Amino acid sequence: MQFELFFLGLLLSLLFIAVTGYYPGGIIVPGYLVLYADQPLRITGTIIAGLAAYLIFLLASRYLILFGKRRFVFLILISAVLSFSFSFLLPMIFPASIELRMIGWVIPGLIANNFDRQGIVVTLSSMAIVLAVLLFISKIYFYFI
Repeated sequence: MQFELFFLGLLLSLLFIAVTGYYPGGIIVPGYLVLYADQPLRITGTIIAGLAAYLIFLLASRYLILFGKRRFVFLILISAVLSFSFSFLLPMIFPASIELRMIGWVIPGLIANNFDRQGIVVTLSSMAIVLAVLLFISKIYFYFI
């Protein structure tokens, strides 16, 4: 079941990119997000971590030379540090926040990379469109199986 959803997410992301030219947070991001569609706080935590990584990048880019591959690696590293920090420190501070975790440590970095490339509103809206269509298709697909 998960393999089919992830593969369908890849295909739908590629189709969306071909039609609109906008990335839905990365090619693999909707495939991962749909796997956690029943846990909206994890999706929210992932998007918050992507936004935090993007804001840290904007602050660091004033003092560091970050472009191209350096920018991408910096965003992935920052999202990994945020993911590690949030998963260990946040439950100690707020015990009720155990559900506000991130999906992996690469996915927030991919989202932050697309925030920088095409803007926050465009990335979030295209991610929401692809995720909604993917959820709809998966509900229909698994209803008949």
